[in-house]
Amino acid sequence: MSTTTLRSAAEVALGRQRAPQNADGPHMVRYLRAANVKDGTLDLTDVQSMNFTPAEQRNFALRPGDVLVSEGSGSLSSVGASAVWRGELDEMVCFQNTLLRLRPRAGIDGRYLEWWARSAFGSGVFASIASGANIYHLSAERVRALPISVPPLEEQRRIADFLDAETARMDRLRYSLAQFDGAVHEREQAVLAQMLHPGAEKPGDSLPTGWKWTPLGYLTDQFRQIMYGIVLPGPNVAEGVPIIKGGDVAANRLSLGTLNRTTREIESAYARSRVKGGDLVIAIRGSVGEIAVVPEELTGANLTQDAARISVSSGVSADWLRLVLESPAMVHQIQQRVTGATIKGINIWDLKHVLVPTPSLAEQTSFAASVSQSLGTHEALRSRVARHSALLTERRQALITAAVTGQIDVSTASGRGIEE
Repeated sequence: MSTTTLRSAAEVALGRQRAPQNADGPHMVRYLRAANVKDGTLDLTDVQSMNFTPAEQRNFALRPGDVLVSEGSGSLSSVGASAVWRGELDEMVCFQNTLLRLRPRAGIDGRYLEWWARSAFGSGVFASIASGANIYHLSAERVRALPISVPPLEEQRRIADFLDAETARMDRLRYSLAQFDGAVHEREQAVLAQMLHPGAEKPGDSLPTGWKWTPLGYLTDQFRQIMYGIVLPGPNVAEGVPIIKGGDVAANRLSLGTLNRTTREIESAYARSRVKGGDLVIAIRGSVGEIAVVPEELTGANLTQDAARISVSSGVSADWLRLVLESPAMVHQIQQRVTGATIKGINIWDLKHVLVPTPSLAEQTSFAASVSQSLGTHEALRSRVARHSALLTERRQALITAAVTGQIDVSTASGRGIEE
């Protein structure tokens, strides 16, 4: 297997620049851009058009088998994603300068070139040559200079056949894992629904003896009412006070090492919204309704205006309240109170008036213990699924890279280590 540069194996071209004067004209043609290219697939749900002169059409028209590579991205993890144009649309389609087109030269199998590009993306080769600050660019010239291993044409085809078959098997396994994960999630929702008495899913429904509909605000500590925090926390400072944003709740980032911090001067004006270990915090902007428990290490931390503190009263189980607020019926009730177009959120008054079907403290404690035990089993299952999915993704990328670089003999490696 010989090694050469990509310019010897493929024609590398940058697409046509988008400009206002090309928004209309006599030669409107549909074109692909970086947003249409995912890792291994094309998303053709939004294909735009602009004016390409006949000469430009000859230069920028796509042919089946062309490999399209994202030339620029705001994330290093996305730059260099590639997919193959297979003539999916029954018309001429061109490409924009947010994409590079790799067109195989004589002696290069197009499917082998496709797998080489997938390897360059997944192994970080493309990311390693990207430059820029907010937007990372590959540049056609840097891509042309990349090394590529070129075996004989027949071997290229064997490698492409091998990767087509093996990655398809892996994709079927990943699909099965995703289906299982979805089933576990559905079961979790069913378990959470048990926090509410059957038939007590919306305000006004009849409740069992001893239960009552209680506004959320009445379940909280009267001296530490539901409230959001700092409106303008300023830039992150190394030695400041940790602050919890709504996005931190959704992303499970409630720890000293992951939160941003604000200055003590800014934070001191919001002493009333400080949190303690055991408090609940709920996202009230963006991912509204996501909820988490504040760990002890964050006692004294504060919030931003995207999150609210819920400090339960002495006669309420915090574990029960967290779980019941995560139940499908309560999530639905909260979402019905969300307002806003660009930025969606729920205001504190509406949050306080969310109605919670409330049993006795003894029943709350019993429900919380039972449901937590069941959810713990589900969480363990989902963790195993996530671990297997990650290992499968790693193996898939390692297999692609090993095949296109000649590290394995595909004639003897077929099917090894992969079970249906």
